[in-house]
Amino acid sequence: MKVLKTTALTALAAVAVGVAALVAARAQEAAPKGDVASGKRLYLEDRCFTCHGRSGQGGAYNTPAPILAHTALPFEGFKGQIRDPINDMPAFPPAILSDKDIADIYAFVQSLPGPSSPKDIPILNN
Repeated sequence: MKVLKTTALTALAAVAVGVAALVAARAQEAAPKGDVASGKRLYLEDRCFTCHGRSGQGGAYNTPAPILAHTALPFEGFKGQIRDPINDMPAFPPAILSDKDIADIYAFVQSLPGPSSPKDIPILNN
């Protein structure tokens, strides 16, 4: 009986991982093609860097601002945060940032290298 429960739990976990991977892959597929250079210009012009850092490394202004560099957030979630943000981030309605502008900014932050693993920092491995 114990083997059956373990096998069932393992199979359930494998299905859950597969579904999560499929959802993540579809979310990334749904991201419109953006222009990285235009996204960088908009990111700087609209002062996103004030809270999120020039290289998307995150930071703090009034509250902690998340890391945007190579974000795992799907495009629709990213766009939703820009349109109807939580915490202190200002909202950017379509009259200020078009969906194309958001796609460009998303392409820019996706092009940035994400956070390094502690294993990639030599001094931490001594």
